[in-house]
Amino acid sequence: MAKKKKIQETTIENFYDLRVDKVDELVAALKGEDTSQYGEVSMDIADCTGVEDAKNYTRGGKRRQFDPYKTDLLSRVPSWLKALFVKFWFAGAVCYFILWGLGISDTLDSVVLTGAVMGIIVDVLVNPLFRYMETDKREYNAYMMFPFPFKAFWTFFTNILYYVFVILCVNYMYMGLNLIINAVAHTQNHIHAGIEPLLFGVFTVLADMVFIGIKDLVVYIVGRQRKKESAINV
Repeated sequence: MAKKKKIQETTIENFYDLRVDKVDELVAALKGEDTSQYGEVSMDIADCTGVEDAKNYTRGGKRRQFDPYKTDLLSRVPSWLKALFVKFWFAGAVCYFILWGLGISDTLDSVVLTGAVMGIIVDVLVNPLFRYMETDKREYNAYMMFPFPFKAFWTFFTNILYYVFVILCVNYMYMGLNLIINAVAHTQNHIHAGIEPLLFGVFTVLADMVFIGIKDLVVYIVGRQRKKESAINV
């Protein structure tokens, strides 16, 4: 029978050993005192993580430095550009999988179904994604019709109704585009602009942002009026 290895008590003791010198160094740094007696703080990734890994070194053999203030490439992209791209991408995906995938011939049925799917996706995927990417400034509130910080049950149905209306407006935008094309073409044959994901995504974002912009303007005017009334009452 194999003998079980005895776990040394010193291993556990060392694991939970309190580094008193590090605590003193932290207290001194918070107080603004001189911390030179504790030595220079290393910013090497290997020293910070305590792991000697090849990823912590450059190809030239130099040790990689840890930068706590380094921002990734995605964070440098403006929030408005990311918000519009996300809206455009999901709208194009809905067009591809619903309008193209199902191929519903009836216009009213396609509008209702596409709008319902779009509302569900916005409530379940798009808005939570905006909440994940936002900071304390709530910069993505201006790109949501119902920018509530909490998950409300009623927003699921209001988003569905709202995007059914948005897709209905997109349908009229296609009708207007076809009228313009035929008026400019001066031909007896009726030219019909087909529905495809790219233009559908553009039209959906345009219609969506128009109504969201109107909502944001109304909220701004009401909030400004309330501030004036509160200032007068004071």
